[in-house]
Formats: sequence, structure tokens, C-alpha cells
Amino acid sequence: MNRITNSATARLKQDYLRLKKDPIPYVVAEPVPSNILEWHYVVKGPEKTPYEGGFYHGKLIFPVEFPFQPPSIYMTTPNGRFKVNTRLCLSISDFHPDTWNPAWSVSTILTGLLSFMIENSPTMGSINTSDYEKKQFAAQSLEYNLKDKLFCELFPETVETIKAELEHRKELEKQARHQSTASEVSSLLRDQLQRDQSPLYNVLTNLVVIIGFAAFAFTVKYVLWSVATE
Repeated sequence: MNRITNSATARLKQDYLRLKKDPIPYVVAEPVPSNILEWHYVVKGPEKTPYEGGFYHGKLIFPVEFPFQPPSIYMTTPNGRFKVNTRLCLSISDFHPDTWNPAWSVSTILTGLLSFMIENSPTMGSINTSDYEKKQFAAQSLEYNLKDKLFCELFPETVETIKAELEHRKELEKQARHQSTASEVSSLLRDQLQRDQSPLYNVLTNLVVIIGFAAFAFTVKYVLWSVATE
């Protein structure tokens, strides 16, 4: 058993170094310091997918027989694609040891997980939600992950990214509220000004009409006087 465990440890250390040297797009992963057989990953939602803007935390549990046996795969962050804290049925997971290839690495597993996530193929552990719901989960995932102590310990750089994004969102909301308030105040002032100017406008209009009639009467009187004098 020790020989098998040592083999798994050696392989996982090798995979870790390879992953650091050649990172996977949209995915980062770290083993738990006290147990190299337990890895945690974070998927950053790819652009132009319902997961864009979200961060999805999950874990891989490797057997002591790794790489000759596949790991269990879990998703922890609510996402609209997979049930949380449930073993996922994938060709790269322990649900299908018959399809497992010992040559596959941690990078292969995470790449396969990401690929399956952005598809819509059903499997055990998957759920069927609309793109709108997935986008809602993406927006909520940031604050959700910050409540996870282990997530924060394993992924400090991702935590800083999330905090910066949350601050950016708050600033946008603040600006939107300010613009909305300014628009409402402007509308109220405009309405009030129109109400205040309404009586004055009527007086000025009447005055212009009176002056117009007076000018017309004077003109007629002048013409009649001119004719009479001739």
C-alpha cells in the first residue's frame, strides 16, 4: 500500500509542476497542503458563455491507486450546471473506471471538466437550468466563494481578483443610483419650473396680444386720418 501511495504522490507532484509550468486556460488548481490526494480547483467562467463573470470552486479526490484509478470530481459553488457536493458522472471520473486512461494527468481532468461544463450534455450529477439562471449563479458565485475559508486559503490571488470585481460592481451601482437620482431631481425641477412659469407665461401672452391690438388700432386710426387730411 505504501508503494502505491508513494506512486500516487510522486505522480501528483509531477502533475502539479507541469500544471504550474503550463497553466490551463480558465482553471487553477491547488492540492490541500496536508493531503496531496485532495485537490481544489477554480473555474473562471469563459467569455461568451452563461458562466462568464463567475468563479466556480470544486475538488478532486484521488485514490491511492492513482494514476491507475480515476479521481472523484465534485463542484462546490452553485452554478446551474452541476449539483453541488455530488460526485459527477464523467468519463474522466471514478464513475467510469473502465474508460480511464492512466496517461491522463490532472491537467487532462480539469480540461475535460471545463469542456463538459460549457456543454449541455446530461449526466448523473448534472442539472438542467436556463442560461438566465446560470448567469444569476455566476453573479452570486463571487460572494459565495469568499465565505469559504479553504477557498480563500488556497486561492489568495483569485480572492483578490474577486474582491476587486465586487468593488467595481459596487462603484457601478453607486454611479447608476447617482445618475438615477440626478435624473429624478432634474425632472422634478423641470416640472416645478414649468408650474412656476405657467402664470407668468399666460400674463406675457395676454400682454403681447393687447399690445398687438393696440398697435393695429393705432395703425388703422393713422391711415383714416391720412385719408381725411387729403
